[in-house]
Amino acid sequence: MEAPPLPQLIVIGAAKAATTWIAHQLRTRPDVCMPGPEPHYFSREFHRGEGWYRSLFADARPGQLVAEKSADYLAHPEAAARIAALLPSVRLIAQLRNPVERAYSDYCMLFRRGQVDGDIDRHLDGRRATERRFLEDGLYGRHLRRFLDHFPAAQMKVILHDEIRRDPAAVAADVFDMLELPPQTDSARIEARVNDGASALVPLALRRLPTPVKRLAAPLRGNRLFEGARRLIARPVRYPPLSDDTRRRLADFYRDDIEQLARTLGRDLGAWTNPVQTAS
Repeated sequence: MEAPPLPQLIVIGAAKAATTWIAHQLRTRPDVCMPGPEPHYFSREFHRGEGWYRSLFADARPGQLVAEKSADYLAHPEAAARIAALLPSVRLIAQLRNPVERAYSDYCMLFRRGQVDGDIDRHLDGRRATERRFLEDGLYGRHLRRFLDHFPAAQMKVILHDEIRRDPAAVAADVFDMLELPPQTDSARIEARVNDGASALVPLALRRLPTPVKRLAAPLRGNRLFEGARRLIARPVRYPPLSDDTRRRLADFYRDDIEQLARTLGRDLGAWTNPVQTAS
């Protein structure tokens, strides 16, 4: 039996930079095979081996573009070398967001899940932070350089989060053109937001129910009575605000790396070094 194919495209991150949005644009196309959820093979699941990784793409049909998205690859110290060893010709998409906004958004995601407390400065202040992902995942200049040590720049497309906010249709069209895919005309899908942090959530205790219980409830999603009951108890999450002082410290933390990234990309990223920007 012929082995399943390997990806021709990988979306490598960064996390909280709209990678789920671009994955949605690709995953919903009939000419793309992009299974979910994120496999994280070249990061934390590398021990599973190539056979396991290939099995994820067993449903790919002839003629489909095979792709995957794992938003932690960009910041992972070994992912670039591992990808290059197995897939030297793979095309890569990196999506980058103002690192101050990215750090705050990442913190809010874990706060929403109940994995971090409300002492935001303890998590985002480089002098005190014990969880380094919030800060170090935004060092794009360092991380991108690692990938460019293994891949020619022509194989990588870098998208800025600001570009998606400004004109998502143009970004999607550019990606499809790079991949030699027909244009997508579904404007509603292109404009749609995914993983909206402003969405109302049920209480944390319900979100922490054991996985078997959640699986029992899964078939009820979409049911009118179930969704009505959910709306009665769901509430918007109130996130701890990012103080001006912490914002300035974050901007200082990233300043040198942003300048390095700007030189690498040949783009003006001066707005990212402005600490008065509003994060969301």
